Amino acid sequence: MSQANGHYTQTRWSLDDIIPAAAGPAVDQLVAELETVTQEIESFRPLLSSEMSGDDFSRAIKTVERFVQVAHRLGSYGPLWFSEDTQNQGALAFMGRMEQLLTEAQNRTLFFSLWWKSLENDAAERLLAYAGDVRYSLEQDRLFKDHILAESEEKIVNLKDINGISAMVTLYDMITSKFTFELEVEGEKKPMTRDQLMTYVRNPSPEIRAAAYQEQFRVFGREATVLAQIYTHRVRDWATENINLRRFASPMAVRNLSNDVPDTVVNTLLDVCAEQAPIFHRYFKLKAGWLGLPKLRRYDLYAPLNQESTKKIEYGDAVTMVLDSFNEFSPVAAKEARRVFAEGHIDSEIRTGKRGGAFCASILPTLTPWVLLNYTGEPRQVATLAHELGHAIHAMLAAEHSVLTFHSALPLAETASVFSEMLLTDRLLAEEKDPSVRRDLLADAVDDAYATVLRQAYFVLFERDAHRLIAEGK
Repeated sequence: MSQANGHYTQTRWSLDDIIPAAAGPAVDQLVAELETVTQEIESFRPLLSSEMSGDDFSRAIKTVERFVQVAHRLGSYGPLWFSEDTQNQGALAFMGRMEQLLTEAQNRTLFFSLWWKSLENDAAERLLAYAGDVRYSLEQDRLFKDHILAESEEKIVNLKDINGISAMVTLYDMITSKFTFELEVEGEKKPMTRDQLMTYVRNPSPEIRAAAYQEQFRVFGREATVLAQIYTHRVRDWATENINLRRFASPMAVRNLSNDVPDTVVNTLLDVCAEQAPIFHRYFKLKAGWLGLPKLRRYDLYAPLNQESTKKIEYGDAVTMVLDSFNEFSPVAAKEARRVFAEGHIDSEIRTGKRGGAFCASILPTLTPWVLLNYTGEPRQVATLAHELGHAIHAMLAAEHSVLTFHSALPLAETASVFSEMLLTDRLLAEEKDPSVRRDLLADAVDDAYATVLRQAYFVLFERDAHRLIAEGK
């Protein structure tokens, strides 16, 4: 529980609702169940044809749902445990064991997905009438029809991923989460995590802001060669599989198809963001004037307008603010958000080795999502809390759906989370009467809009150029 006597306190989460322990009867039972349901799916192989009956198809889909439910329990525990402490050897061992186990089971059942994706359109349309709530998921699967490989090749790709690129990504997390930073504050050099360091990029002092950025660059720079190699191999792996083998038109087309968004829409969005960048240029010129600067440096983008402010918000107060803003919009939304705290599904502590940043993990429709953040007390962290709880609310309100359909595509998921931030901002503005404070709140909202929209768009443009340049050997 993260609430005591009505006051919310920072805690480590509990993963017991996924699996009570990393070893013991619960894991053994799930592993046995995985084998059972894998064999059941294998039993459908002789029935797969364009003439398959609707009843057999419906039974097969229900069996696939059971497989996914078990796989999600076994597959999610390790990464969440690892996020608590990226140096935890027990978590790494469990994660590796489950990745191997699940990949073997997925390879044994791969034939069903490949059959469905390659089925003739008329036969697929007939069977979709028996799909019920999973129809959308099945329709989405068929969008990849032109990009599937032979069954034996798909199995090799799966094995390659867990022993290759997935291991590289884990290595990146281990290296970067182990980083420690040092910053001089009020005459004292303080060791800190990256999340703690980055709170100082919003410090009123220009010198401290610059020092925070420079310290981040210094520490990451020590491992620049290794991190660059990990990134390069990630890009090459993506291109080899998706461009050379699966014949996608571009690296980004893979992600767009997964998100159910046409390439033309994404390209238009990026073009419009680039065209409208002058809106933020104008804002930053205004901000420079408010700060008394001739021009903003990179270090000044998130500088607070109130140069006297070093405000910290207690975690319990932050939770109350967010829940109250949800409640004003919808008591149902607030009720769902409270479940995350009541069930101990939030990890908000600052710990060395803990994964940085914030995320929400929705495992199964029947399980309350897990939220991780590194709460440091800065006002921006309150918005981060609202953002991640927005994801959680979204998932809980979709809990009536199948495990195959309750997850939303990324653009829709981010709509829910950003909307939750807007609810918080609206509440704060409605309560504040001081014009200078209201200006500061609005400036914070524009800073966040820049970070959410334009900054992210330019990340994508950078990635697009990086993929192209690496493919050209540069």
